[in-house]
Amino acid sequence: MSSKKQHVRMLLFLPLSLAALWAIVPILWMILSSFKTMEDIFRVPIRLFPDPFYWKAYPEAWGQRNFGLYFLNSCIIAVSITIGNLLICSLAAFSLAKYRFFGRNLLFMLILSTLMLPLEVTMVPLFLVVKTLKWQNTFLGVIAPFLADPFGVFLMRQYMLDLPNELIEAARIDGMDEIGIFFKIVLPLVRPALTALAIFIFRESWNMYIWPLIIITTENLRPVTLGIALFMSNYGTDWNQLLAIATIAMVPMVVLFLSLQRYFVQGIVLSGIKG
Repeated sequence: MSSKKQHVRMLLFLPLSLAALWAIVPILWMILSSFKTMEDIFRVPIRLFPDPFYWKAYPEAWGQRNFGLYFLNSCIIAVSITIGNLLICSLAAFSLAKYRFFGRNLLFMLILSTLMLPLEVTMVPLFLVVKTLKWQNTFLGVIAPFLADPFGVFLMRQYMLDLPNELIEAARIDGMDEIGIFFKIVLPLVRPALTALAIFIFRESWNMYIWPLIIITTENLRPVTLGIALFMSNYGTDWNQLLAIATIAMVPMVVLFLSLQRYFVQGIVLSGIKG
């Protein structure tokens, strides 16, 4: 490697390292503070490492509320929304990428335009629909409005545009129907994009707070995000217990990303350079 390229890499490495440090420090502080006592958290000057090491915040926080059930509820919500998005977004992307019909590009632009609408704009009409269907205080009321995502359609379409049409035509000549082509040929070829989409959607679903807060009032259906908020009240906040539960709630996302990061990066890079 030439000296010039080494200097360029060093110049890129320094700001990227600072940005990574800037992102990691709050997470590290949260994890370490979950092992502190309340007095240690508010001690001045601030210390990063706990002294003494107080691990009892974890069993105390877990035993205060029914957090095992809250975690199960979050898993049901996040997994259901993720699977729904993978299927529906892939089907929509396949039709937009590989079928030619009148208004295809217009339809795609209309789908993309919904990305500009924040949840606050659609929250009231969504709530009215859920209320009319009597889906309040049900998992269906939380899951159904988010079973498809315009970003997912965009991501999958960009990836499918580069799939060779000859391969699909050859499958049709061999007598395979469209459903078989989609499930047996297309989906295996777009696995990196599916993985990237799954991580995006699972993260958004796992961290969902406002919508479950509106729809769910029954304690047995609360996700973990609503459970964490129970530690905050007008009478004070048990910060070490709150941080302990927040650390536990972070574990599924960390494990998912670390186990699928190779496919995630590949899916994002390849989807971004197409069409």
